[in-house]
Amino acid sequence: MSKTLSYVIDKDGIATLTIDVPGKPMNVMDPAFNQDFAEATEALIGNDEVKGIIITSAKNDFMAGADLKWLLSELNSQKPAAEVFEQHYTVNRMLRRLETNGKAVVAAINGTALGGGLELCLACHYRVAARNAKTRLGLPEVNVGLLPGGGGTQKLPRLIGVKKALDLLTRGSHVSPEEALELGFVDELCEPEDLLAAARKWLLETGDPVQPWDKKGFRIPGGVGMEAPDHGNLFMAATALVAKSTKGNYPAPQAILSAVYEGTLVPIDAGLRIESRYFSTLIMHPVARNMVRTLFVNKQAADKLARRPKGVPKREVGKLGILGAGIMGAGVAYVSAAAGINTVLLDRSEDDAERGKAYSVKLTNAGIEKGRTTREKADRLLSHISTTADYSDLAGCDLVIEAVFEDRVIKANVTRQTEAMIPPDAVFASNTSTLPITGLATAFTRPDAFIGLHFFSPVDRMPLLEIILGEKTSDQTLAWALDYAQQIRKTPIVVRDSRGFYTSRVFATFTNEGMALLKDGVSPALIENAASQAGMAVGPLSVSDEVTIELIYKVDKAARADLGDDYGAPSAIDVTHEMVEEQGRLGRREGKGFYEYPQNGRKFLWPGLGNLYPIAAQQPSVEEVKNRILYIQALESARCLDEGVIMEPADADIGSILGWGFPTWTGGTLSLIETVGLTEFAAECDRMAKAYGPRFLPNEALRRMAAEGKTFYD
Repeated sequence: MSKTLSYVIDKDGIATLTIDVPGKPMNVMDPAFNQDFAEATEALIGNDEVKGIIITSAKNDFMAGADLKWLLSELNSQKPAAEVFEQHYTVNRMLRRLETNGKAVVAAINGTALGGGLELCLACHYRVAARNAKTRLGLPEVNVGLLPGGGGTQKLPRLIGVKKALDLLTRGSHVSPEEALELGFVDELCEPEDLLAAARKWLLETGDPVQPWDKKGFRIPGGVGMEAPDHGNLFMAATALVAKSTKGNYPAPQAILSAVYEGTLVPIDAGLRIESRYFSTLIMHPVARNMVRTLFVNKQAADKLARRPKGVPKREVGKLGILGAGIMGAGVAYVSAAAGINTVLLDRSEDDAERGKAYSVKLTNAGIEKGRTTREKADRLLSHISTTADYSDLAGCDLVIEAVFEDRVIKANVTRQTEAMIPPDAVFASNTSTLPITGLATAFTRPDAFIGLHFFSPVDRMPLLEIILGEKTSDQTLAWALDYAQQIRKTPIVVRDSRGFYTSRVFATFTNEGMALLKDGVSPALIENAASQAGMAVGPLSVSDEVTIELIYKVDKAARADLGDDYGAPSAIDVTHEMVEEQGRLGRREGKGFYEYPQNGRKFLWPGLGNLYPIAAQQPSVEEVKNRILYIQALESARCLDEGVIMEPADADIGSILGWGFPTWTGGTLSLIETVGLTEFAAECDRMAKAYGPRFLPNEALRRMAAEGKTFYD
């Protein structure tokens, strides 16, 4: 018997093949499993005693699809196109052999089946699923820059029709068993304890061993080509929607449309070859590698606390103190209470603290209205938050997070008052976004237990937590901070102390470049639209309004005061001084910034920008603006790595995407440099340095890596 599956044959000739990939929480596909599966099914097909086959799982879920670590090695392999096609077409051959073997096969879906797991089910002649609220069924490959490569683009449309299939395939949507039954790619639902009996019953009573598309006269539901008058219009509309949503940065959705369109016009075997060709082109495209590496493999490692120091006992926070009940403190209170942590929210007055708790009340009420939670669960969450203005209520806290104003004096004051009340083994953290942690730790008598925990707003929606090490922060403190991140389900990155740390420092280059473009006479609309087309979540002028121009201005003034002659002012910081001091335009919160914010209408760019910064007669290309915006962020990330602020390239990539919305297609700031090529990237930066200023000059470490042919992920 193989290591990944086993089978038994009962007295009626029904073989039950059970998948159980060792060492994995969910079953996954890789070459070892594929070989085991092919050998097992051939043995059953060739056994005359076997009349039918049930395929199920020994784990709580059915199968999650491809092993992403193995897949990443494939994405990095740089094999010739013909070899890539041949290797991955074997999966289609294997599943096609299963469905044309002459014996009926049932998928007994006991839990979640995604990607290749669902494609295995589609290769069966009948699909019975257990009722389970946690079960999700879908083909999410588009979310990793790929398309379903095991028949999904061909069999799903043949089962449920092209229109319904495209919606699932291009969105990567997951559905419940009940929804799958209604759509038509699950045939029967039953209670979990009846699953194998239901599968066995169908085999004994019906047992049809021929797929619908292999039967004479088969027609795809809803028709295709000339049979369906709206077929052409459907694909025209879908292509337009894909172009609008991807802006040409993500090849997978378009490849899915092409595979479905071409493949459904020909017999199934030809369609499967078409699918494999498109799959192979995506495997060889850097976008898939970037997305799999950063958003799945490296993010999963971060979520599992890959950076946690070894040998430190795990500790969960039982009681948490939060200093400051503003928007950040209130958000941290909500996510902590949602994790079951008893949270003390402290502010200058009880009323101020209660206003902070009201944020959690607002979120829980919204959750009830939208059906995401119940009143009982909401009340339980809120019961974990207590409010106070008395520091003595912090007694017994395992962790205290300071989230007061970005002012050293205020922070030092609340730090000293807190230390007098908390246990000697408690950790103290600052949520500062710019002030160096080592300096703030001087107000705490145990600097080894002082650390930075930089949350992102809104805390309840932003998945990242930037953990900043001060010069004296201990391994134990880091380990316990990472434990807390896992407790509240945030993805942590670990960086060393510096002004602005990693995320704020690199994010500042994004907003600065937007203002630099403005000073250069580039149309504000071109700046914002080019950023959007590059894949940034928000344009640099718009996001400056969101964080407030006033905050950027204040951070600059604080840095000037702290560093004196050593301060290197950003190239376009004078724009913020003009906007704040001369124009009184502070940002969205005050109703006016780079944009106007009418009370009853959509925001629009402030017309007065053209008077302050006249638009040049000769405008740059969209590509030039996109490159200025993306490259300056990537270059600053490379400097952070060189300086030791970032210790691992993965943290830079994860932080850029989850922290401020760097485009996912790039895989993150450092992955963008690898995608361009280090030599080409450095040369382009040199060109832009001559055109726009020395901020684009590559650091020497980057030049050295390029000269030696190295990459960040060697």
